[in-house]
Amino acid sequence: MKLIIAIVQDEDAGRLVSSLMNEGYSVTKLATTGGFLRAGNTTLLLGVDDDKFAGAMAVIEKVCKSRKQIATSPSPVAGATGVYVPYPIEVMVGGATVFVLNVEQFVKL
Repeated sequence: MKLIIAIVQDEDAGRLVSSLMNEGYSVTKLATTGGFLRAGNTTLLLGVDDDKFAGAMAVIEKVCKSRKQIATSPSPVAGATGVYVPYPIEVMVGGATVFVLNVEQFVKL
């Protein structure tokens, strides 16, 4: 058995949860916040049997696509005055960060 921890962008989360559930996977959804953009994201936990692992990964890959987005980053404008003005930068968002762990024991009460 595997535990899949998938961190996805909020706008992909609803479609991903629906797609996984339609394929028969149980999903636990956690609201989390990313460190780089300080934006909301969603962490999904899935416990899957080894023979269903590839199918779950295929659903995640199909739904969660990377894309470019404009974000703002503070930059100093006037040296030592401490004034910061945000300026736009282009960053890649979306996709999924996935951790896979082997599960020695699973108990459902």
